Amino acid sequence: MEEGIKIYSRADNLVSMRIYSGHFATPHSHINYFIDMTNLKARQNEAEAAARVLAARYSASTVVDTIICMDGCEIIGAYLAQDLSQVGTLSMNMHKTIYIAAPEAAPGGQLIFRENMQHMIRDKNVVLLFASATTGETIKSSLECVLYYGGRISGIASIFSAITKIGGLEVNSIFTEKDIPDYKTYPAASCPMCREGRKLDAMVNNYGYSKL
Repeated sequence: MEEGIKIYSRADNLVSMRIYSGHFATPHSHINYFIDMTNLKARQNEAEAAARVLAARYSASTVVDTIICMDGCEIIGAYLAQDLSQVGTLSMNMHKTIYIAAPEAAPGGQLIFRENMQHMIRDKNVVLLFASATTGETIKSSLECVLYYGGRISGIASIFSAITKIGGLEVNSIFTEKDIPDYKTYPAASCPMCREGRKLDAMVNNYGYSKL
């Protein structure tokens, strides 16, 4: 792919993402930009800065017992838990600490938690953390998973989100469509780039891309 464009957060210039223009297929849609957050999720100072920005959204009044990390966001999740603990965010679990957990994807695509992890969800106040949200389908399945295991949703956080609310819950994000004004997402069956005969550049998800 061509060299991407780096976009910096207005809240903290240590937080950035790189975007690539093209025709990409995600598990749920076709998009015209691939958003690369590899360094943001893996580099210590950038992950810590992202967590600091997100923590400001929850530190005042949100009770947080568990952070469920999707899309490989465990490092950001750990820093988020640390920041929330330092500012005195309430935790209702007996150890007065915040769990960091990630679900397992079963062969059929369902999200599950094994028995040894279910105590981190049951009767806990849960914040869901994502790398990006485009159609909201992954958020919906994650919400269903947490509710199935008896958790309570305290918040939804995403590094980038093309949606602002889902199921009546606000999606707090660092980057939005305002940072990529011409960002588009389409159902695969009605993608205008496909209708124009434009071939896919890559298959993408929140872990990366595979060129075609």
